[in-house]
Amino acid sequence: MNEWFFPGGTSVVPDGRTWRHAGLRFAQLAPGERHRVATGGVESLVLPLAGAVTVECDGERVALTGRESVFHGPSDFCYLPPDSTATVSAAEKARVALPFTAAGPGLPFRHVKAADVEMELRGAGACSRQVNNIAAAGGFACQRLIVVEVLTPGGNWSSYPPHKHDEHSEHETELEEIYYFEVAGGGAGYQRVYAADPARPIDVLAEVRSGDVVLVPHGWHGPSIAAPGYDLYYLNVMAGPGPERAWRFRDDPAHAWIRATWADQSVDPRLPLHLGGDRR
Repeated sequence: MNEWFFPGGTSVVPDGRTWRHAGLRFAQLAPGERHRVATGGVESLVLPLAGAVTVECDGERVALTGRESVFHGPSDFCYLPPDSTATVSAAEKARVALPFTAAGPGLPFRHVKAADVEMELRGAGACSRQVNNIAAAGGFACQRLIVVEVLTPGGNWSSYPPHKHDEHSEHETELEEIYYFEVAGGGAGYQRVYAADPARPIDVLAEVRSGDVVLVPHGWHGPSIAAPGYDLYYLNVMAGPGPERAWRFRDDPAHAWIRATWADQSVDPRLPLHLGGDRR
C-alpha cells in the first residue's frame, strides 16, 4: 500500500491539503436506477465506462450511447456546469465516471457524440499508445478540467518517457493528475511515480488492476506498463491552481532521449485498439 495508490475504484475528492484540485467520482447504475448529481462549485463530465445512460440537466435531456467497455471505442459524454443539478439514469446496467474540478459559471451544459471525440496515436514501437481526447486542453472547452483516455496494447509502455507538470513555468503547467485503470482480460499493469525534487518525496511502484487509482500530486510519472497479453486503459483527470488551461510537461532528462528513437519505428499495428475491443 502507498498513500497515493488506492485499489478498487475509490472516489477522489480534494481535501484542500495534500490533494487540492482534481476529482473523480463513479456511479454504478442498476437497470432503471437514477443517480442525482448536484455540481455545486465544480464543473464535471458524465463519461460512460460501460453501458448507456440518459442525462437530464436543468431542463435538457440527452441520451449517451455509451459502449460495451472502455476497450470498445470512445463514448458519448456530456458537460455539467457548476451550480447545476443532473439526473443520470440507465435502462440497463451501466457504470459512469464523473471527473470534476472547482470552477465558476460561464460554460453551458453540452453533449458530445462518440464520433466527434478526437483520437490520436502517440509514440512508436513498444511505446505506441492511443489517446482519446475527451476534454483535452485546446480541445473541448472546460474552465479548468482536462480529461483524456489512454489505451496501451499488451506488452507496451505508455506515459513514457517519464515526465512531470508540477510547477508553473514556460515549460510546465502545474497540474495534479489522477490515473484510473482498467485491464482487459482480468490482468494487471504497473505504474511508476518518483520524486523530481528531494524536498518533495514520492515513491510509487504499483501493480494496478481494473478499478485501481494512482494519484500524481507531483514528480516524474511513468511508465504505465501493460503486461503482455493484457491491454491497459487509464482515464487521466488533470486540474491545477493556475488560470491557464494547458498541458505543458517536461521529460525526465535521464530518459528524454527515448523520444528520438520513435522516428525510425512504426506505430504498433494493433492500434487503434477500439477496432477489436477486448482481444481475449
